Amino acid sequence: MNTLTRATAAATALAALLALTACSSKAEDGDDASRSAGGVKTGEGVSGKTIDLGVLTDMTGVYATLGKSVTQAQQLYVDQTNADGGICGRELKLTVRDHGYDPQKAVAAYTELEPKVLGFAQFIGSPFVAAVEQRIEGNKGLVLPQAWSSNLLGNAYVRVIGSTYDLETINAIDFLMKEKGLKKGDKIGHVYFEGDYGESALKGSAHMADEAGLTVVEQKIKPTDNDMTAQVSALKKAGVKGIVVSAGPRQAASLVGVAAAGRFDVPVIGNNSAFAPQLLATQSGPALQKNYYVASPTLPIGADTEAAKKLVADYRKAYPKDTLDNGVVAGWTAAAVFGEALKKACADKDLTRAGVGKALLAIDAFDSGFGVPQDFSDPKAPSSRQSVILRPDEKATGGMRVVREPEAAKQAATYRPSDD
Repeated sequence: MNTLTRATAAATALAALLALTACSSKAEDGDDASRSAGGVKTGEGVSGKTIDLGVLTDMTGVYATLGKSVTQAQQLYVDQTNADGGICGRELKLTVRDHGYDPQKAVAAYTELEPKVLGFAQFIGSPFVAAVEQRIEGNKGLVLPQAWSSNLLGNAYVRVIGSTYDLETINAIDFLMKEKGLKKGDKIGHVYFEGDYGESALKGSAHMADEAGLTVVEQKIKPTDNDMTAQVSALKKAGVKGIVVSAGPRQAASLVGVAAAGRFDVPVIGNNSAFAPQLLATQSGPALQKNYYVASPTLPIGADTEAAKKLVADYRKAYPKDTLDNGVVAGWTAAAVFGEALKKACADKDLTRAGVGKALLAIDAFDSGFGVPQDFSDPKAPSSRQSVILRPDEKATGGMRVVREPEAAKQAATYRPSDD
């Protein structure tokens, strides 16, 4: 199944907008400056006092909960790093733009910030990152997306942290087969967003179906579709024995809640961005705790590690009114990865965009304290193939507890995105 040939309305809108904005993007690295300060070569986004990083997030759209947590965790990293003296004698600075998961706003915000920042510590939305990927490769500003589409692999300046959606889905189905009774010959439902996110995840379920003798029953939805009644009805009629959800928290909660109300008792597992602990306080809360699981690239915020305990305490002190969730882990990890690349680039005396990208390639075993080492030495591969399986639990810190430690299914260990 070739997802690259699929077109969506969002992609069409992005392509049109890119035609209008492409002229403002740099095509050459020659302007990625040749200045020097304190013996360290610098370029866009770097002065003698500051290193400016961009944040393209969703504070008001379908991933508003995730965007807020990721951004606040990254600001916490910046504040703590600056309190310790910064990096390379400079303070870090975040410049934040909320695109509300709107394609036009996302591309416009990238166009605005790109000339002003060294790179992006956050960019939510696989379709939006994909839309500007050629420009990123041209201007060499490192982007660490909060997006896990396999289509983003291969660009030395767009680096996915953790397993991509296809690998994550393979690991998720492996869990259902080993722990939840799914077996060869069964049908498995897959509810997924149109576009890069959902279609990347669908590649994983298609591959696992071929490998394990399953049949996938597809249900494609839009980010604006919040009521999953029709999808549940179709999957129940088809007789699926398990469901994968590659959508947002609202869609996952609706699906699980509707299934429970209709006595459709099958396990449901979501990709890492398909849950928010705030859902546990809704009517779907009991059903989520009974029948829902989430595949995650790392241990959860409530993990029993020193790094997790410290992050929980620090985040609660900085944001006492806000809920802890795994967006905090994702944001902190991405900021820490960018920080490590900056430290290495400083040691190499090259804080240009190209210098930071080269520095990241030398990081091959980074662990922010959440159980899964990340290897950035190969731009064509994700930094990890492992997933942690989590379960909603209102009593757990961050609303999630571990039911399977970091693991890569045998099908994930050998899988390549081009296989399907």
